Amino acid sequence: EIGVSEIIPLICSRTEKEKFRHDRMNAICISAMLQSQQVWLPVLHEPVKFEDMGKWKSEKGINLIAHCEQGDKAGLQQFHISTSPHLLICIGPEGDFTPDEIALALKEGFQPVSLGNTRLRTETAGIVAASLLINS
Repeated sequence: EIGVSEIIPLICSRTEKEKFRHDRMNAICISAMLQSQQVWLPVLHEPVKFEDMGKWKSEKGINLIAHCEQGDKAGLQQFHISTSPHLLICIGPEGDFTPDEIALALKEGFQPVSLGNTRLRTETAGIVAASLLINS
């Protein structure tokens, strides 16, 4: 509804949901597209393992990871879809990414970002991230 072109569900160490019904999730995407009168349907991928990020990270653009651990992080507001049309942002599962997952992402060239001063639910974090990237 707000301009996301692709959704890649991640399987992380702390992922709680064991089953992913691609057909049901795709139907929700179609319904949202129709209800909001949009003309594009985001590509919904099958879930991928976080440790396989080298296979799915954006080679043409900027790769970001939002997490709640302490450390230097850029504000997400400094990135914008118009300056880099290939932005990929990883949003963690309930309980956040593990320190090992964060370290792997940093090793793979992902930039750590903050979504603000409060801890957000996974569902909310994705919406906030997309909104900040599109509207900043």
